[in-house]
Amino acid sequence: MKIVYFVHGTTYDNASGKCSGWKQVELNELGREQAIKLGEINKNRHFDVMFTSDLIRAIDSSNLAFPSYEKIIDSRLRECNYGDYDGEDKSLVVYEDYVDKKFPNGESLKDVEARIKEFLDEVKEKYPGKTIAIVAHRAPQLAIEVLTKNITWDQALDKDWRKTKAWQPGWEYEIEDN
Repeated sequence: MKIVYFVHGTTYDNASGKCSGWKQVELNELGREQAIKLGEINKNRHFDVMFTSDLIRAIDSSNLAFPSYEKIIDSRLRECNYGDYDGEDKSLVVYEDYVDKKFPNGESLKDVEARIKEFLDEVKEKYPGKTIAIVAHRAPQLAIEVLTKNITWDQALDKDWRKTKAWQPGWEYEIEDN
């Protein structure tokens, strides 16, 4: 099975230096343009099924980028729950500090990993040999990195494209079918 992972476009919170977590925040004009451009770049790709997080920024990005696809909305693809930090300054959200420890009144990256593992196990069973598209967020993508590449969270965080400025119009992951 192949997974092609896409991240949502820029939101109003992103542009103002805030972190969103589970907070519902919409794409800004740049984010809408990014989503449309993502669709143009990927117009010749075919996906057997497309999933999106249930947060509006991911849903809107997927609808703008891939309007002809039916989407399956899955809350397990949500961003990490930053708890008390949702909507606050992004400097408070230091992933390295919350791999095992939960954000205040939120969850840890290991919690995200657990829900992504459950999602991947279900998708492997239902869609063996298929090409799956996902439109979601940072923490779920890093969890997929950890789970599919057999690396640690420290390694995934070190190689995070957001740090290396190595954005791509889709990241591909191979998962062996059951």
